[in-house]
Amino acid sequence: MDVLVELNRLVACSDGRLGTFVRQVCARTVGLPALPAEVSAGVSDADPAVAEFAEQFSVDVSMISDAQRERLREALGDRAFGAVVQMFIGDFVPRVRAGLAAVGVEVAWPDSIAWDHPGNAADALFNGFMPAVARLRSLDPVTSEVVRLRGAAQHNCRLCKSLRETTALDAGGSESLYDEIERFEGSGLLSEAQKAALRYVDALIWTPAHIDAEVAAGVRRYFTDEQAIELTLDVMRNAGNKIAVSLAADAPRVAEGTERYLLDANGQTVFG
Repeated sequence: MDVLVELNRLVACSDGRLGTFVRQVCARTVGLPALPAEVSAGVSDADPAVAEFAEQFSVDVSMISDAQRERLREALGDRAFGAVVQMFIGDFVPRVRAGLAAVGVEVAWPDSIAWDHPGNAADALFNGFMPAVARLRSLDPVTSEVVRLRGAAQHNCRLCKSLRETTALDAGGSESLYDEIERFEGSGLLSEAQKAALRYVDALIWTPAHIDAEVAAGVRRYFTDEQAIELTLDVMRNAGNKIAVSLAADAPRVAEGTERYLLDANGQTVFG
């Protein structure tokens, strides 16, 4: 799958000691093996502030404080945004690998990595990986939107919570359905497959190192391997909101209510 090529491209984007350091911190924080790194992590004056930010980014991004943001910017200056992108890669690619392993989908991860210098991770993420995931179409659009909105709520992304995808609305999505996502276990509107997907979303976000066997079995029960890959990568794509939330850049586009958008055939977000 081309999208897995894009995922592996993220891993290859190198940022030297800083990239290595945040990969180790993020993975350790959630109890997963760290991504491969090009160099051994060194210790620098910036490490305490970066480590604190990376740990909170991984545990619960919605709880990052203004003081933590300020300390990160003081430590890294104009490298702060790039460091947060590296945190996202180091935080979420291990979750994807753990999730696919838990649901029994075999993926051949590369044994060796051709490191990308200087490694424009933001370009690889926003212009390569994310559109590639958005182009996938094996999941029905309502399930994809339910999954997106669950992640938006878990990370408390104000922007994401204010958006509604048009194709999903046209396919049967509605506010009454979406209102039940918060307490989905007791929902009479969400399907059993959608509930299984939501349990998996929660596991990837909160307990990626300990995905319950019943949660994994639910994914296998209702979704094909292709759909399970898309579901897992959807969670990661949606979790890109952690970058905006962590930097307090997640303000909604509308003051009240919600705004429609369309994921077009090229995987691009179109408003209007």
